[in-house]
Amino acid sequence: AELGFVVVAIDALGSSPMRSRDFHTYYAGNMADNGLPDQITGMRQLAELYPFIDLDRAGIYGHSGGGFATAAALLQYPEFFKVGVSIAGNLDNRGYTYYWGEKFQGLLEHTNGTDNYENQALQLLAGNLEGKLLISYGTMDTNVHPSMTLLLINELISHNKDFDLIVMPNRGHGYVNDPYHLRRTWDYFVKHLAGKTPPKEYQIGR
Repeated sequence: AELGFVVVAIDALGSSPMRSRDFHTYYAGNMADNGLPDQITGMRQLAELYPFIDLDRAGIYGHSGGGFATAAALLQYPEFFKVGVSIAGNLDNRGYTYYWGEKFQGLLEHTNGTDNYENQALQLLAGNLEGKLLISYGTMDTNVHPSMTLLLINELISHNKDFDLIVMPNRGHGYVNDPYHLRRTWDYFVKHLAGKTPPKEYQIGR
């Protein structure tokens, strides 16, 4: 917010286990939902209340499952989300831990043998990218394997899409507050949402 943005956190359907079972399991079997319809609706309602909110410059960022949601936002709703920073996202849960994915999506295949996870595999939507997307991953991530990120990157290249990438060498899953990465995240929104030039190589905390 100190950089000049309106920052909101919306408790979308399917997000919090603290509300109720039905609230938490709202999009069980459809992980591709990611609570994004609620995010969009909430932002539109806020813009009606506060006219200074500019929905033509909507951005989103997230880490891990939030990185999944961020990339999904840019690829599923390119007309709404213009800028995103996807950090260590589990972008195709067929490559993620079974005990997490199966809780929300079910088994890998339907009983008729068809793929139950295809609708959440973001590399299949790479051709939809219109906005500015910054992707990052850590080379030593043992939670979300880098191969999931590379699947999306490969398809973005195949579709001749412009995107930005940060590779964090020798980092695991939890580098989101690394000063370099944090500065690059701030810079990305300042440049592509605010339309301003960020200070070059600003040193956070110094």
